[in-house]
Amino acid sequence: MASDQTDSDPPAQAWKDVAWLTVLGTAACLILSLGLNYLLLFSEALTPFARSVITATLVPVAIGLPLFLLLGSKQAEIRRYRQELNRSATYDRLTGCLNGPVFTSMVDRRAAKPSEDGPRSGAFLVIHPEHLKSLNLRFGLEWGDEALRLIASTIQSSVRKEDLVGRIGTSMFGVFLPGASEKDAKDIGERIKARVRDVYFAPKGTEDVLAVQVGGVIFEHELAFEDMFRSAEERLSAAQDRLEFSHLSS
Repeated sequence: MASDQTDSDPPAQAWKDVAWLTVLGTAACLILSLGLNYLLLFSEALTPFARSVITATLVPVAIGLPLFLLLGSKQAEIRRYRQELNRSATYDRLTGCLNGPVFTSMVDRRAAKPSEDGPRSGAFLVIHPEHLKSLNLRFGLEWGDEALRLIASTIQSSVRKEDLVGRIGTSMFGVFLPGASEKDAKDIGERIKARVRDVYFAPKGTEDVLAVQVGGVIFEHELAFEDMFRSAEERLSAAQDRLEFSHLSS
């Protein structure tokens, strides 16, 4: 019973605050209007019409200006919160890439959508950071997170504008390359590996080298995410230091 009462208290308090604000705001408006009219009565130079014009002008300005300013600021704040909420639901907070569910959904939607231009080909890359567990053990989790951030930033700067980059699981990234040939996919994969190696990373002042493994799959017709991921992960395990691709067709 106590918990039920506690759960209902915040809404009741909120409505109570709204009621008090309404009553006090209305009272303040009435006092302002009556007070202004009363003060204008002492001016013998003003006609009743002039007093009415002054009151009709000053009262709405005095009330409306701060009220609409407050409403505008609240709307801007709500819009900012909504954008932050949408971003947090779409992107991974640590790396800035698409989070796993959104990335998977976007790849699957593209695969399921019929193409008016005929069969759609492309490639799918799986990228796994090397030595991440060792970095966590030697320097702490915060430096492992920093390594992931640097790797994610490098991947995003190495792909094309139309490509999708997502974080899959704890320490793996997926890259969907629509329309990419095998040469395009190899160039992008090798570019990612080379740029990650060139990233300056010095946890606790000790310079260390970052590295990633890349596996991929080339498809002639777009496939479901699970099919592409499974084949690319198998190639990742088998490729070692080489960048090789599986070839799939629907």
